[in-house]
Amino acid sequence: MSTQKEVEVSYDVSNDFFALWLDRAMNYTCALFEDTEDLEQAQQNKLRWLCRAAKVAPDKNVLDIGCGWGACLDYLEQTEKVRNATGITLSTAQHDYVQNRGLKCVDTHCVDYRDYEPEARFDAVISICMMEHIATPEQVRAGEHLGLYRDYFSRVHRWTKPGAWFGLQTILRDRVPRDLADLRDVGWVTQQIFPGGLSLRLEDVIRSVGPWWEIMEIKTRREHYAKTTAEWLRRLRLNESEVRSRWGDQVFEDYERYLDTCVRSFDKHYQSLAQYALRRID
Repeated sequence: MSTQKEVEVSYDVSNDFFALWLDRAMNYTCALFEDTEDLEQAQQNKLRWLCRAAKVAPDKNVLDIGCGWGACLDYLEQTEKVRNATGITLSTAQHDYVQNRGLKCVDTHCVDYRDYEPEARFDAVISICMMEHIATPEQVRAGEHLGLYRDYFSRVHRWTKPGAWFGLQTILRDRVPRDLADLRDVGWVTQQIFPGGLSLRLEDVIRSVGPWWEIMEIKTRREHYAKTTAEWLRRLRLNESEVRSRWGDQVFEDYERYLDTCVRSFDKHYQSLAQYALRRID
């Protein structure tokens, strides 16, 4: 599992920094460009799909695992009108940001999911690109990752009521780069931007959900993530002078390299993305 220090390397650069190139709601995950070319609408499409996958309804008590800056929590309260939503994150900056959004039906905790024990069980769960932090590259190489993923799905099962659904989204590892420059850049992103984390393979999820969850639907979104990261890169470059003046040349150059690597990775099938609708096995 990524440590809190490693998570803060990834997400605590500065809330103002990320706000310059993410959408207004601060979604830091793949958008869904099904009927639009606009990033703002595409991010709403993503949240709508995951809420449908989790069978979210106004009377539901919903958990968001790895809630980030609270984009999904905001959507749950403002659009889905849920009676109660809870978010957990390991990033202090993200937790503070959610606290300051002024959401009335939302409770947030800065906690490792392994230490989390809810007061009441949930009707629905959403988790967007959090599983990448469960197993470190070293644990994957040692073959320990499936046990860690199974433990995660077991915990979520324990936190939910019979009949619950789970809207899950994960980044996927696919082809290994054969181009040396690409291989070097992909490795650099893993070590420098997301230390302690690693994308999953699709079969990792398939092999580890049972006997707790049944996969009812899978959608792969590789091209959508290529578009998302390309738009983030465009927005970052538009704000180059401000980033360099406020956070320094190294931050701009690192994030330009990171996002450019992401665009190439999704374009060349080094990475993909999947969304899942999971039904609790009672």
